[in-house]
Amino acid sequence: MPLTRRHALAVLAAGGAAALAAPALPAAAAPAPAEVPALGNGFLWGVASAGFQCEGHAPDSNWARYAASSAHEPYRDSVDFFTRYEQDIALAAGLGVRVYRFSVEWARVQPHPDGWDETGFAFYDRVLDTLSRYGIRPMITLDHWVYPGWAADRGGWAGAGMLDAWLANARTVIDRYARRDPLWVTVNEPAMYVLNEVTNGGLTAAGVPEMQQRLIAAHNGAYDHIHAVQLGALVTSNIAYLAGTAEPAVNGPMLDAIAPKLDFVGIDYYYGFTPQSIQQVSPADFDRLWNLPLQPEGIYYALRHYAHRFPGLPLYVVENGMPTRDEQPRADGYRRGDDLRDTIYWVQRAVANGLNVLGYNYWSLTDNYEWGSYTPRFGLYSVDVRNGAALARRPTDAVAAYTALIRDGGVPAGYRPTRGPDDCSLVDAPDSCADPVTVPH
Repeated sequence: MPLTRRHALAVLAAGGAAALAAPALPAAAAPAPAEVPALGNGFLWGVASAGFQCEGHAPDSNWARYAASSAHEPYRDSVDFFTRYEQDIALAAGLGVRVYRFSVEWARVQPHPDGWDETGFAFYDRVLDTLSRYGIRPMITLDHWVYPGWAADRGGWAGAGMLDAWLANARTVIDRYARRDPLWVTVNEPAMYVLNEVTNGGLTAAGVPEMQQRLIAAHNGAYDHIHAVQLGALVTSNIAYLAGTAEPAVNGPMLDAIAPKLDFVGIDYYYGFTPQSIQQVSPADFDRLWNLPLQPEGIYYALRHYAHRFPGLPLYVVENGMPTRDEQPRADGYRRGDDLRDTIYWVQRAVANGLNVLGYNYWSLTDNYEWGSYTPRFGLYSVDVRNGAALARRPTDAVAAYTALIRDGGVPAGYRPTRGPDDCSLVDAPDSCADPVTVPH
């Protein structure tokens, strides 16, 4: 069974949530205010995407090769952002977003080891020009798990020259686009990246520590170069938040090593668990992301966790979203728009309680290739890659919901979540179970 990114995230989350013995920082739940204030004009509303997952017309890369294997659904041309970027950016602008996250694919801009390709860069130039026309700030990811086929031939992250080659590309991208004043993500979900390379790329267990150290050096080197050429830059390496005691064990070593070179903590949050939901989830459900339990208040716990761990750093929800199976309703009846409103309520609660949250990105603007399958759907706009040659973008109910949230600065002051908080959440165990958040009656 192929191990997708969010499949791996769910496995680790459930496993970590079950282990509650490790000590946690004391964190009493703040009293529930009768009303939540709107998020201010400076709050950054955004959407997130990734190059390989949505661009199509893929050059040779590690993931082009993984996708061609029998373990994965054929890639086709994904949702063809490569030729439809203007349409998609216009849809994002229609929502009112101020940030658009995408990745500059190393495999596209350096398809051969002996130099960079202006044709590849010209595509990203056009994307950035279009964002600029709409007044949307780019959030550029330097590495969203994809590297050129020639780097794979040299051993990928186990190869001796990988770090130097990665940094050479990163500096080239940074030098070209720093003047655009983007937000930067150096390495997407590094712990999950390592797990992906073990699952798909043949990285051995013995090679894991070295890849981790190289990713740390990659982030630190990119961070230094960004700050050398872009005044006031904001740089992170986002983490996939894991429930329970797995979070500090899995993501802690990387974050501790790069903490002096983080301008904000980027958090990806998707699933929450209770003692009951862990028992109800079957092993097969980790390949059926639409069956995994959603816990919107978990985003409050995740933000609070990192506000305590790094009290001087702002926070940013780099990814958050809800999966469905194709375009079918979820079995629990939860709709994407309701989940989005409930989640933003808890972001507003976090800000009201003094947490410094810079922004929120919804994953994702459109459906895309979920690291091996088109079945899990996360998009605000649904796209049927298998059966829709026209690749039409069809709005889900969350389009109207997100447009209103952005326009109004969040949910109305007296909003009550569609789905109330669980009595015992394991997202930041044991505190989130011993002293859970509440909503006023």
